[in-house]
Amino acid sequence: MGVLLVTGASRGIGAATACLAARQGWAVAVNYRSNSLAADEVVRHIRSQGGRAMAVRSDVSQEADVLRLFEQVDAKLGTLTGLVNNAGVVDVACRLADMGAARLQRQWGTNVFGSLLCAREAVRRMSTRYGGSGGAIVNVSSVAAVLGAPGQYVDYAACKGAVDTFTVGLAREVAAEGIRVNAVRPGIIATDIHASGGQPDRAQRMASSIPMQRPGLPEEVAQAIVWLLGSGASYTTGAVLDVGGGR
Repeated sequence: MGVLLVTGASRGIGAATACLAARQGWAVAVNYRSNSLAADEVVRHIRSQGGRAMAVRSDVSQEADVLRLFEQVDAKLGTLTGLVNNAGVVDVACRLADMGAARLQRQWGTNVFGSLLCAREAVRRMSTRYGGSGGAIVNVSSVAAVLGAPGQYVDYAACKGAVDTFTVGLAREVAAEGIRVNAVRPGIIATDIHASGGQPDRAQRMASSIPMQRPGLPEEVAQAIVWLLGSGASYTTGAVLDVGGGR
């Protein structure tokens, strides 16, 4: 299938995507920011099933880290043909009036700048304009981009709205250069991100507000991401696919 980089792949949707993609033949770079043990476990799982994988530490909000990340993938796995911009952060629920600048900078640094920087490096490698042979990028957005997350994290929702716009714009920019760019927009998914936002029980607590009456699983989002990466989506670019149980 090729060489795939999944950012924020030590847990949740990223880990599920890395494992599924590896089963389908991708060589996978598992990016993480701090949890090396979890990233190494994802790599061990992939290798135990006969796949190729490596873990690479990088804070995608830092340009120097991003440059090193892509250089390591180049050197150890080969020519990149797929990128999943999954790395993301959320913060505790609060109103905009109570948010400080440090929180906003952290949100935008990882959720937006990180995706832009990683996509830039991927385009430089994949685009036929620069001698590449094409590829696919999938950005992980959120249903919050549509709903706005009032009273909880409008900053996170705004970041994901930016990701949606970026997806469409970049898709059109590189469509004639062999690169497809799409996004998935997960709803309430049962992952650790809720705990990092101070609400570990949020996914189950929100179940009754979801038309399907349950939170989604990381593996269900991974199925959509890996489909968008593959040949089955060969005429799909600039799309934002909701994976939210109808929410």
